[in-house]
Amino acid sequence: MVRKQEVLQDVVIKFAGDSGDGMQLTGTQFTNNTAMLGIDLSTFPDFPAEIRAPIGTLPGVSGYQLRFSSDRIFTPGDSCDVLVAMNAAALKTNLSALKKGGKIIVNTDGFDGKNLRLANYPDGENPIENGSLESYEVIKMDVTKMTREALKDFTMGMKEKDRAKNMFVLGFLYFMYNRDMENTISFLKEKFGKKPEIFESNVKVLQAGYNYADTTEIFSTTYTVEKAKMDPGTYRSIMGNQAVSLGLIAASQKSGLPMFLGSYPITPASDILHELAKYKNFGVRTYQAEDEIAAITSAIGAAYGGSLGVTTTSGPGMALKGEAMGLAVMLEIPLLIIDIQRGGPSTGLPTKTEQSDLLQAYYGRNGECPMPIVSASTPADCFDAVYEAVRISVQHMTPVIFLSDGYIANGAEPWKFPNSESLRPIPVKFKTQLGDQEEKLQPYSRDEKLARPWAIPGTAGLEHRIGGLEKQNVTGNISYEPENHQLMVKIRQEKVDKIAEYIPEQKLDSGPEKGKILVLGWGSTYGAIKSALSELQAKGHAISHAHLRYVRPFPKNLGDIIKNFDTVLIPEINNGQLIKIIRDVYYVDAKGYNKIMGVPITKTELVMKLEEMLAE
Repeated sequence: MVRKQEVLQDVVIKFAGDSGDGMQLTGTQFTNNTAMLGIDLSTFPDFPAEIRAPIGTLPGVSGYQLRFSSDRIFTPGDSCDVLVAMNAAALKTNLSALKKGGKIIVNTDGFDGKNLRLANYPDGENPIENGSLESYEVIKMDVTKMTREALKDFTMGMKEKDRAKNMFVLGFLYFMYNRDMENTISFLKEKFGKKPEIFESNVKVLQAGYNYADTTEIFSTTYTVEKAKMDPGTYRSIMGNQAVSLGLIAASQKSGLPMFLGSYPITPASDILHELAKYKNFGVRTYQAEDEIAAITSAIGAAYGGSLGVTTTSGPGMALKGEAMGLAVMLEIPLLIIDIQRGGPSTGLPTKTEQSDLLQAYYGRNGECPMPIVSASTPADCFDAVYEAVRISVQHMTPVIFLSDGYIANGAEPWKFPNSESLRPIPVKFKTQLGDQEEKLQPYSRDEKLARPWAIPGTAGLEHRIGGLEKQNVTGNISYEPENHQLMVKIRQEKVDKIAEYIPEQKLDSGPEKGKILVLGWGSTYGAIKSALSELQAKGHAISHAHLRYVRPFPKNLGDIIKNFDTVLIPEINNGQLIKIIRDVYYVDAKGYNKIMGVPITKTELVMKLEEMLAE
């Protein structure tokens, strides 16, 4: 049949189905295909906490949202243009996020009586048959039946054949959006090359979906999205946890320090352990410990011995690591604690996003225990932010907390990766011999940064003692003297505060230097804030945006920026954490916009909040 060809500027697709339907893989493959075409993109994977939730139920729905555009974009979209629903539960869970008039691609096999009951539809009610979807374009096809038909000559069981359903949908969409299948076929060959029947069956179903789209008359238009206008360079699609891993490797190479990761698996941080384990060729050592405490203390030991010590976790693991973090602060050794935040408290929402741990990072240890905090804003930004966190740690001899979250960790966007020569050097100095005026090593003598010397154990003549008990200034001897304890507490705080002299001043991301409202953000709210302000600034509103990478200490000029605005709004995916610190440090009556639903703040709701503030 002859189809219309339409060029679109922006498309949002949501893939949704059971955990076993392969929606994450389908979305990832479409994302990689999109990235290869030079189209800008942003993704939001959304999956249940259970490894295998009950099939067909609402809690078992797994989703993957992808936005791709010929313009620069910063969020995965507030609502969808296309919803792929593999069963009734997937439709019910995601229909409210679909634009009126949007497309629904449904697998009719997922709307039988059993699936409708499991999705809590009333008896006798089938949404794809009762007219309730008249305001949408519904494309119905029996994906399960056609998958089985494509594999009728294969000897594998029906259950194994049904696992390829996602490839049929992917092939269908590749035709609809004028895509080539070769990169996905290459992926399947790499993944299943040693299992020929699985490889051949997936390719067969992928091609069957493509060919069905080519010959069917259930839709009349195919679509193209042009390449985005982006800065020249070499790009790849990257997820936040991948960017963290590559940033750590780059920092290890640039500092000359071998990297040791001591980690205990926890969602959503585990992928960093998995990713770094692939890079033994760069001298990376990964250790999966028996618990969170063993993980961080092994990294402390590695740092004491002259390595780049790293540990990864999420909120519950941060709580368990608290005592050992205090030890690292007392030892004054370089150590990187990576916290990929999730919904809390307790086990909370393991697979949902939340900016839940900022106050824990600031205050969540016994005693006066200050630590620098660096935060990433987007998946690609994780590379630069974690690289900077390593630099601060090794040059200022202090443990550093690096904050990301589930939205950033699992989301993807194009990344223009740098050349090695363009990366800022991270020179590291070890103490190798006594100074002219030293009879023995003084482990708590300090340089202009207030950093103590890093002397590797076993270096002749540099024997020294450090530990968790309070230390006498300079000598490192155990001390219980009240005046000395106060002095050491003040010195450790001053050392962290002094880092502000060695980091860039805060810049506005957009907007005038003075105005009515400053939107001050940190972490994964970046995309929503930037998108909302672009819309309002285009209407002439004097609103500006500043986004923090350095959360402790703050950049030296942040207070001056804040004073230039009548009102400060701080959007956060928590119950108000940065706002408490900003109010305390700068004595400003900042306003909060808080969302604690396990999902990101959207551009639309932020625009509405700012318009309300402007009207007041």
